Amino acid sequence: MSKPLILICNDDGITAPGIRALIQAVRDLGDCVVVAPDRPQSGMGHAITIGHPLRVQAQHGLFGDLPAYQTSGTPVDCVKLAVDQILHRKPDLLLSGINHGSNASINVIYSGTMSAAVEGGIEGIPSVGFSLCDYALEADFGLSADVARTVAKAVLERGLMPGTLLNVNIPKIDPSQFRGLRVSRQAAAKWKENFEERHDPHGKAYYWMTGEFELLEQAEDTDEWALRNGYASVVPVQFDLTAHRALLSLQGWGMQDWNIENGI
Repeated sequence: MSKPLILICNDDGITAPGIRALIQAVRDLGDCVVVAPDRPQSGMGHAITIGHPLRVQAQHGLFGDLPAYQTSGTPVDCVKLAVDQILHRKPDLLLSGINHGSNASINVIYSGTMSAAVEGGIEGIPSVGFSLCDYALEADFGLSADVARTVAKAVLERGLMPGTLLNVNIPKIDPSQFRGLRVSRQAAAKWKENFEERHDPHGKAYYWMTGEFELLEQAEDTDEWALRNGYASVVPVQFDLTAHRALLSLQGWGMQDWNIENGI
């Protein structure tokens, strides 16, 4: 039997240190292929390119003998191109990351790293996104790589439930203080944005976004608690956005009996 086919992507760009650490951690687990953006694409969410052509360029020797391709598109574009054009069979596993910075709690909504993993899940590929809670260029990805390898091996062996994927975040911590993996739920949190108004040399206003992260709960079963207490958080994520708990309540509104205004 052939080895598992592992698709590796990210949102920080194909030359980012995080993706190199991920590749080194898992390259012996299967036949790895890298498809990643040609430049940083952080905060792109699930954006796709529809207004101009996408370009793909092979990157020979970038990761030794590993097949690698850079694209002009978003992280989701990378997954779509890999599945439809580059690979000759469906991947057995998709790994995205290792991202510079947290994608825990509400950050999962904005993350290009996690959107690549979500796209893998939509395609029926067991998928995992990895993020290190450290934004420094010189961040140490050693612990994150160990976590990524552990989780990747487990998913290859056990699989994931259909319609789900994993969001794994690793704390910025000395490895000696690391307490292990902790299955968690997404914490309630939000960003409070501020837009600083500035003016260009012609006097026209422009805005620079800043913001503060607001954690709205301290429950011990959340990803943010896990990260603040020395654990790597492992959150199962789904892409069915239906609010199932609200279905009965909304059905109780009796919409089918409503008379539309203006006689429409």
